[in-house]
Amino acid sequence: MIATKLVFSSLRRRPTGFIASFVALFFGATILMTFASLLDTRAAAGPEAGKTLLIMACVVGGWGLVIVLFATLSTLSLLIRQRAAELALLKSVGATPSQITRMIVGEAAAVAVLASATAVTPSVFAGRWLVGLLGDTGRVPAGLAARFGPIAVSMGTGITLLAALTAAAVAARQVTGQGAVEAIREAGVDTRPTGRTRVIGATAVLASGLGCGVVTMTVFTGNEPALMAIGGQGAILAAIGFALLSPALLGPIAAVLAAPLRRAGVSGHLTAAHLRVRSRQLAGVLVPIILFTGIATGTLTMQAIENTAGTAPAKIASSLETLNYVVVGMIVLFAAVMLVNTVVAAIVERRREFGQQRLVGATPSQVLRLVGTEGAVLVAVGVLFGSLAAAVTVVPYSVARTGRLVPEQALGFHLAIVAVAVALTLGSHLGAAAKALRTPAIQAGTRG
Repeated sequence: MIATKLVFSSLRRRPTGFIASFVALFFGATILMTFASLLDTRAAAGPEAGKTLLIMACVVGGWGLVIVLFATLSTLSLLIRQRAAELALLKSVGATPSQITRMIVGEAAAVAVLASATAVTPSVFAGRWLVGLLGDTGRVPAGLAARFGPIAVSMGTGITLLAALTAAAVAARQVTGQGAVEAIREAGVDTRPTGRTRVIGATAVLASGLGCGVVTMTVFTGNEPALMAIGGQGAILAAIGFALLSPALLGPIAAVLAAPLRRAGVSGHLTAAHLRVRSRQLAGVLVPIILFTGIATGTLTMQAIENTAGTAPAKIASSLETLNYVVVGMIVLFAAVMLVNTVVAAIVERRREFGQQRLVGATPSQVLRLVGTEGAVLVAVGVLFGSLAAAVTVVPYSVARTGRLVPEQALGFHLAIVAVAVALTLGSHLGAAAKALRTPAIQAGTRG
């Protein structure tokens, strides 16, 4: 009963965290239900159409599932880590680890159920649109009626709920595993090393991505149907691997950048300090930047290479191009939404910090410069590793299809995607900070 009251009290008093969690789970559930609805439609389709729908749902939807789960877990973990001080205070006044765990898991479950229910309506229309597109491109019979039924609802809701509960349980374990005094001390200064399990998992995923690149470049001759499937997986796996390693990567990079940043003035000095003592929290912002840059650059450039060097009949090539752009577009759009959502959630929760800085003499413009400098560093690091992830697909695919190490299409796509990543990251950083600064300094600086 106490845990239930805490759940609803926390959701009511922390609207920013609630909205950020809801957005992540809503968009994730929408993508999952959209692709899962193809399995409902398959029941009424013929053998050939059913095979196409099954492949589309399992292969393409499967990669969408991996990306959605990873991004959702990352966002929810970041939001829960931001509450370390609050949860530590609960422990200091007598809350047991099981009560705190039930509160965190209960919050995640409530938001996940609401997000899944809200995602049903847009998923119905998205599923119809996707089946219609498959019909227009000749992948299934034209006029095939789209169905949205129990498979879509159960898979979308179940996986979304599982992702939310898993993230909540993992984050709760980290919080409740510490003593109250230690948790309060580390709430603002979190320099713990990245866990061994995470490093091992990230290394394995990254190695798998590199393996896809090697196979693409050395095994295939350039005309096999599986070339795009294997090649495209390289960037996705590499992006996820780098994103998992982001807390471990940001620490050494912060040490290298410390001296140049300090020469940039007060904002640079504070940025260097924040990168050093809050690397785990700031690394959460790197995840969507790496995913967006890596997946978008890798897959879109791969399709551009195929358009130039493709040998398939024009009609088939056009159909595949349309489907690839649509599928990639959905995943990249999700990554872009998660980027903005994560940045806004991370910045808005720092209102108290901004208020305290203003109370000791910092002007709003100085706070904005601090946030802008942090954002610039994070987007530079995220773009760097996202670009490396994209290269795992672009370079091997270019060698296999054209014999060239660097395709001529790469630079244009890369610059456009980097420009979007920079605009989204800095725009959301400065926009959220400007909104947070509207709160009077005294009110913000003393708010718990």
